[in-house]
Amino acid sequence: MPTLLNPYFNFRGQAKEAMEFYRSVFGGELIGNTFREFQMPTEPGEEDLIMHSQLTTPGGLTLMGADVPTGMEFHPGHQVSASLSGDDEAELTRFWSGLSEGAEVSQELQKAPWGDSFGMLTDRYGIQWLVNIAGGGQTA
Repeated sequence: MPTLLNPYFNFRGQAKEAMEFYRSVFGGELIGNTFREFQMPTEPGEEDLIMHSQLTTPGGLTLMGADVPTGMEFHPGHQVSASLSGDDEAELTRFWSGLSEGAEVSQELQKAPWGDSFGMLTDRYGIQWLVNIAGGGQTA
């Protein structure tokens, strides 16, 4: 699988509705998982918010989206992140290492509840990056 660069949209309680809207516009297959499904801690009442969703269209577009829990900063108008995903562990680890220089790491690249390796950071220019290595990858 080649490494993919996808937009990742952040919402405050509207991820499911928004991603279903995008599916109505673009078509395709939509998957989504809640914080409860991954047993991730959230504030009471936020367990069924979307932790991760992905829309894959027949034309090859991939849009991702999630709800930002109230315990995390959220700035409407600045809710897009870049997501790198794939199964080339060496390439994605190299990308992670490069992007990490001078970055604020909010989630170290490590094994995630869904079985892949995952990390999040904000690079030195203020861009938020999510890196997901399919199949586990390594821990950094």
